[in-house]
Amino acid sequence: MFGWRRGEGSDLSPVEELKRAIHRQLIERLDLEALEALDDEAQLTLRIRQAVADLLRGETTPLSQAERETLVEQVVYEVIGLGPIEPFFRDRTVSDILINGPRDIYVERGGRLERVSEGFRDNAHLLAVIDRIVSRVGRRIDESSPMVDARLPDGSRVNAIIAPLAVDAPVLSIRRFGAGLGADQLVDRGAMTADMQRFLRACVRARLNILVSGGTGSVKTTLVNALSSFIPGSERVITIEDAAELRLQQEHVVRLETRPPNAEGKGEVTMRDLVKNALRMRPDRIIIGEVRAGEALDMLQAMNTGHEGSLTTVHANTPRDAIGRLETMVRFAGADLPDRAVREQVSSAIDLVVQASRLADGSRRVVSICEVAELTSEGIAVRELFRFRRDGVRADGTVDGTFEACGITPRFLDRLAVAGVPVPASLFLEGAAPTSEAA
Repeated sequence: MFGWRRGEGSDLSPVEELKRAIHRQLIERLDLEALEALDDEAQLTLRIRQAVADLLRGETTPLSQAERETLVEQVVYEVIGLGPIEPFFRDRTVSDILINGPRDIYVERGGRLERVSEGFRDNAHLLAVIDRIVSRVGRRIDESSPMVDARLPDGSRVNAIIAPLAVDAPVLSIRRFGAGLGADQLVDRGAMTADMQRFLRACVRARLNILVSGGTGSVKTTLVNALSSFIPGSERVITIEDAAELRLQQEHVVRLETRPPNAEGKGEVTMRDLVKNALRMRPDRIIIGEVRAGEALDMLQAMNTGHEGSLTTVHANTPRDAIGRLETMVRFAGADLPDRAVREQVSSAIDLVVQASRLADGSRRVVSICEVAELTSEGIAVRELFRFRRDGVRADGTVDGTFEACGITPRFLDRLAVAGVPVPASLFLEGAAPTSEAA
């Protein structure tokens, strides 16, 4: 990426100097607005290739054919793409692109962050790309509205924050969403065992309400997608999200997405609004991308009033923390409920907590599956059914561990049998279960 590498100086070769000069002249001379209006990328590439040929005419330092093609590709990225980070956006192995400033860029591959040499020319260049991204999804970013959280057409999520909130430089974060991993692939990659998958499949089929818990990047969304694949295709599923990331494979799916307020501070549609509206849409199941506040109360009430088999996620480090966070979020709804009433709502609505985690080596695993048990004087009891026991870290940084059943039979085992998806009690006998490669 010769136009954007750091460390430009007099020690550059004549060819490198020429490439940088041509790139700069192309950006200055081309009618970028007219080129952006072209829908056909092949036609756009042809126009840029012709411009490169015109600029090279008469140059004594020639560019090879490969160098010309690279130059054309970079200008195409500049005109219709994301500039120097476009190659990472097209790379399906990259899950996150994190830009802390024009020359401070990281990407995540396989759960590991790495700094890359590519960069923007300056803050203005980075701001121009941010503005192009948000304007294409009908949003704006400026001094009066310096934060944007939006979804790109391919489903990727983008967050941008600029001055005066970002002190040093504009900041851009892109979370990629590719084809995702199915339940079988999660087993193949060692995120859980086949027995755990069999149990979760039965729980979804039997219409248990499941809470998926974990930190950022712990495959919560991937897990919900995988679990949703067990929902019968005959059921009507409504998904509710801040940014539509879920990709359900069922035929009868209605996707709803919240809306931020406009420039005048009006027109906002919250998660609570959508949850209440979804109840009027004759759903068989409701899937909420993530509960963060008062919508937790509406979700629990829906689960307790006939909308069983629902799924949602929450940011928490352990199953107990997840239950505690739900209790706290119910209070955000403004309902003046005593503590015991809140806990009764949670314990009667949530059947299972699936805890996902990104380990130190970058692998993602289902580290715990817990049954939400009875309400006690000390709070809601949580009983662990399966867990990932960490044994240590190898010399290469790989986390060693084993999946195991905890010797506790869930109280709802009969419910699975009645639903026609029986699971043998032997599945829960205490002991180790086989595992495989890390996800």
